[in-house]
Amino acid sequence: MPGILRADSGGKRKGPVAVIDIGSNSIRLVVYDGAKRAPLPVFNEKVVCGLGRGLDAGGAMSTDSMDLALKSLHRFVALTDSMDTRRVRAVATAAVRDAVNGPDFVDRIKRECGLEVEVLSGKKEARLSAKGVISALPNADGVMADFGGGSVELVRIADGKSEKHATLPLGALRLIGSGYSPDEIAENLLNPQLSSLPWLPDSEGGTFYAVGGAWRALARVHMDQVRYPLRVIHNYRISAVDALYFARFVGNLSRNTLERVEGVSRQRLDAVPYAAKLLERLLEDSKVHDLVFCAYGLREGCLYDRLSKRRRALDPLVVMCEEVAGRTGRATADGEALSDWISPVFTDQSDRARRLRLAAAHLADIGWSEHPDYRAEQVFLRILRMPLIGLDHAERAMLALSVASRHAAMDEILRRWRIDSLLDREQIAEARATGLAMRLGYTVSGGAIRLIETIRLERDGDNLALILPDHADILVGDVVERRFRALAKVMKCDYEVFFVNGEATRRQALA
Repeated sequence: MPGILRADSGGKRKGPVAVIDIGSNSIRLVVYDGAKRAPLPVFNEKVVCGLGRGLDAGGAMSTDSMDLALKSLHRFVALTDSMDTRRVRAVATAAVRDAVNGPDFVDRIKRECGLEVEVLSGKKEARLSAKGVISALPNADGVMADFGGGSVELVRIADGKSEKHATLPLGALRLIGSGYSPDEIAENLLNPQLSSLPWLPDSEGGTFYAVGGAWRALARVHMDQVRYPLRVIHNYRISAVDALYFARFVGNLSRNTLERVEGVSRQRLDAVPYAAKLLERLLEDSKVHDLVFCAYGLREGCLYDRLSKRRRALDPLVVMCEEVAGRTGRATADGEALSDWISPVFTDQSDRARRLRLAAAHLADIGWSEHPDYRAEQVFLRILRMPLIGLDHAERAMLALSVASRHAAMDEILRRWRIDSLLDREQIAEARATGLAMRLGYTVSGGAIRLIETIRLERDGDNLALILPDHADILVGDVVERRFRALAKVMKCDYEVFFVNGEATRRQALA
């Protein structure tokens, strides 16, 4: 399948890897299932230490915040040891970088915890955050902003590469501790800092990628306001016009109002109005077309940074779906063979359509162990909420619908979960056809997908053909005929079965 780079496990070293992120507001340990193109987190723990709180006033991290951080780091080291983590990368950002007692704190961590900490420069932090975005959104084009506790990193991204960048002392803790209200920070803090970035409008017409917990909290507020059917923050997209209106609205909300929004952490409440004001100004200056919230940033960039060029070029969606299938599907499943088998009947052969069909084919069998009465809905919801990357929310919904349609009609389930609002009629029909084509493949082969190498599914205009060797007529029973008919109906095609024996062809009429 040209145009789609698939998984390649050759040369991989097995075992989990971990990143410890010592930030200005919190420290976090994330353990991933391996150094892969699309790693899955298997453990994630955050402790709010507030290393950057009050830093501007005295220039030093407080003893209490450092003691709490060290206690947590002791725990993190013990956990990674117990998990047989083969590599731990510990990085520190703005608070440790800027504090007068930062070097002493790093020495203390090494002495007491045995942990080597890399203090990132502003430039390197920005570069790694941008790589995290690119790892999840390979076609990213616009400007990324990683809003942390001590700083905000801004990077121009184009053609999957980071270009101009800046690190500004406009983190949430600094804005909150400035003494200025959210309405006052524009004139007193934002204008002097952002006026030094004449390259921001270079992203005009592109996308603004928002990274960081405070902006993820904004996404949850917006989802709550519009009653969005998903609660998947990653790749949640809204237009820049709507985002500007929303940012101005949220910037004036009271804490009591924000407390009533489901999913917004109390630890983020004070930061949300400031985050909204900064977002408003950045959207105006960058002149972007839309806003995307990205759950990938610095930590994922630390992993992506160490991958070979070849492994970076792999499609993260296809890689992740293939790995999920390997863990949960049956041994007889073969996503690539199934995708190649169903592909000829679809008129849309764009890279986007083909990679979605390949992803669906990899996931086609993940529901085999579910109860038959609940299989379709379980598969649908599982894929809808799976931590997949490399696809937008409409593609996520299409993928879930495709695989679930292999098991049952989905009209009622789509309405119940309001996912039909994410797709148009053509997308729904395409997803259903993909599911029914995969169902036909599983039916005619009995689940032994390699068997379909001797069988062809073809399309000529509005005619579908199932072509088998002459000796394989025993494979075409009533169930196969009904499922072939269902596929033809959703594709608005006529259908016929052909048996081929050398040059001779025999047709079998279907009722």
